[in-house]
Amino acid sequence: MSAGLNSESDVNPSQPTTEKTLADFDPVKKPKGNKFAFVCAILASMASILLGYDIGVMSGAKDYIKIDLKLSDTQVGLLVGTLNWYSLVGSAAAGVTSDWIGRRYTIVVAGAVFFAGALLMGFSTNYEFLMVARFVAGIGVGFALMIAPVYTAEVSPASSRGFLTSFPEVFINAGILIGYVSNYAFSKLPTNLGWRIMLGVGAIPSVFLALVVIGMPESPRWLVMQGRLGDARKVLDKTSNTKEESQQRLSDIKEAAGIPQDCNNDAVRVQKKSHGEGVWKELFIHPTRPVRHILLCVIGIHFFQQASGIDAVVLYSTNIFEKAGITSSNDKLLATVAVGFTKTVFILVATFLLDRIGRRPLLLSSVGGMVLSLATLGFGLTIIDHSHEKLPWAVALSIAMVLAFVAFFSIGMGPIAGVYSSEIFPLRLRAQGTGMGVAVNRVTSGVISTTFIMLYKAISIGGAFFLFAGIATVAWVFFFACFPETRGRTLEDMEVLFGNFISWRSVLKDGKKEEEVHGGNDGQIQMGTKA
Repeated sequence: MSAGLNSESDVNPSQPTTEKTLADFDPVKKPKGNKFAFVCAILASMASILLGYDIGVMSGAKDYIKIDLKLSDTQVGLLVGTLNWYSLVGSAAAGVTSDWIGRRYTIVVAGAVFFAGALLMGFSTNYEFLMVARFVAGIGVGFALMIAPVYTAEVSPASSRGFLTSFPEVFINAGILIGYVSNYAFSKLPTNLGWRIMLGVGAIPSVFLALVVIGMPESPRWLVMQGRLGDARKVLDKTSNTKEESQQRLSDIKEAAGIPQDCNNDAVRVQKKSHGEGVWKELFIHPTRPVRHILLCVIGIHFFQQASGIDAVVLYSTNIFEKAGITSSNDKLLATVAVGFTKTVFILVATFLLDRIGRRPLLLSSVGGMVLSLATLGFGLTIIDHSHEKLPWAVALSIAMVLAFVAFFSIGMGPIAGVYSSEIFPLRLRAQGTGMGVAVNRVTSGVISTTFIMLYKAISIGGAFFLFAGIATVAWVFFFACFPETRGRTLEDMEVLFGNFISWRSVLKDGKKEEEVHGGNDGQIQMGTKA
């Protein structure tokens, strides 16, 4: 028996014993969050503010653009929604680009492209020019949406990954709030000038983003995939809570990258540097069972996040409030600021709960609340639609349910889509796999935001929200059946959870039994969480 397992009776009585104090019996304190990783996550997540600002500002600017350029409802829908379609080009390109030039410089590309798009939108002279500008801005948004969660997940220690990888969603919400405030601030300007300034101001955060990236390190996982072990070791030492955790993270990444554990040179020759070759084939043509399950979860959560109507509420909030009985333009813009403020407050709450409560409980609670608020909003708007006089209680109910919906969305569904999809893919598939999730997200958002006006004119605005409530109900069942908990696991440990679809619970139970039998020290897969 090793010395570490000796009982107290085996201790040499000649050796002095150390008296224990009450402090010795205190529970082990969790390591403090790594400040360097925290700063890196904030800087990278700032890329997401580009999408948030565009969503928020377009919510109000579209009304002034419609008046100034004399657009139809169909043209407005295309103007608002097609940026999501255009972002597909950016998200697809970002997956390959980030594997080629690295995660950090891909963030610079995102900022530069959106900067050009924002300036073009601000100087647009007609509808056609504006649509071209939206195309350029959409590519920048696609780059930002894909790269921010990937970089943040790869630089974060497992103990705080949920907290840190929720930052992109925090900045999306901050961008939406800033966009709403911009609408209100510039709404007093002449119509032909106000909307141009609203859109053009979006160039400012992209400049700041490109500048701050200079102080960020490259992703340690990308560095290992390029054979740059020395550089990866330096980044891991800075972004880990302890030296031992840094060494363990490097060991896990080396194993995932196929590099021998005894290879400790600063630079090594890898068999084939990862620039994304063959990834699409492994994702869609010959996927393993775990990859197929992961892909289903990622596509599912991104589809349901948008299909449940969040962009319809955020982009068309002025239309919804008008249908609810608010007629003053000033009051409608103030109400949208309340929406943005509510989203931002609750996403901040979610960031502190992800690593305490876990992804799964938050997600199920969030979607359940969304179902209830959407159904109640549909009821309130239907009552208003069929009433010949103004009903203050129905107006108040509808406004309250809009705020409740964005609050429930922000507490779970909003941040978890990015957190979950960026952490469950294997290293070799992470960039393109996350890009695929973003693509599904943007396609679904594009369909909803482009057709929402036509939808509520066809089935009534109350009917539209009953439809969204039904979709959210299906989403709750899907998440309950297929989504395992990932809190506390290292990125390299995720595949253990996936591959059995709705039977993943039995796999976890079997793994725990095996761990109990072998004492967790037999070198097999460890099913306990890793901090």
